Amino acid sequence: MTLLAEHTTTTAAATLESAEVAVLPVGSTEQHGPALPLGMDHMAAEAFAHTAADRDDVVVLPTIPVGVSVHHRQFDGTLYVGAETFERFVAETISSLAEHDLRKVVVVNGHGGNSGALGRVARSLRDERIAFAPYWNWWETVGDRSDELFDEEGGHADAAETSLLWHVREDLVRPDELEAAEAGASAGWGESVHGASVGFDTIDFTESGAVGKPTDAEPEKGEQLFAAARDELHALLDWLAARPLADCWPHDHT
Repeated sequence: MTLLAEHTTTTAAATLESAEVAVLPVGSTEQHGPALPLGMDHMAAEAFAHTAADRDDVVVLPTIPVGVSVHHRQFDGTLYVGAETFERFVAETISSLAEHDLRKVVVVNGHGGNSGALGRVARSLRDERIAFAPYWNWWETVGDRSDELFDEEGGHADAAETSLLWHVREDLVRPDELEAAEAGASAGWGESVHGASVGFDTIDFTESGAVGKPTDAEPEKGEQLFAAARDELHALLDWLAARPLADCWPHDHT
């Protein structure tokens, strides 16, 4: 297994030396309505990351479970940090890894609210030639498959997310609460008035905290989503493992 946290300092040396790419799972601990656990996002990210744990060319880092979730703060149990704090924590974690001469990283992200900060991290680390660390959002790799499986605009604790976690952690999904989640859900993410976005917090547009049609969730559909996204992740890892580090840095000005 290549889960870094399970190694000793002596066994980690060989693992880091043989690895071409590191995987850093990040997510959030935030409300996902009455049917899904607070840890949905970081659990999904960790599940995807751990599919690479048997690869000799990959080392999997510990999960960062709290992210940029201030917009969910009115719902019980939500934890969050500011974007700047999250950005700095991720950047410094990857920088510490670079001190061990592992400079190619895929950040496996489970929470859309983290994306802006992760984009800035990737750019700054690359510009400074510390590390090449693109982030990967699982839902962006399965858009077509999701459209085939679900009839929803969705966006949060919807049928797609519910199905995925139902496959990954069946014990944590509460099927008897799916109707309540949907009864108080909005059809899509956010709220707009005459072209202006006024849904600053999730509670502004959804009573239950869910968005979409969670009652359409099925674990079998989640298995299909997971498999499709997992394959995309491993294709990305293959690409990055084979890519020379010199080709990852910014082009010189001409």
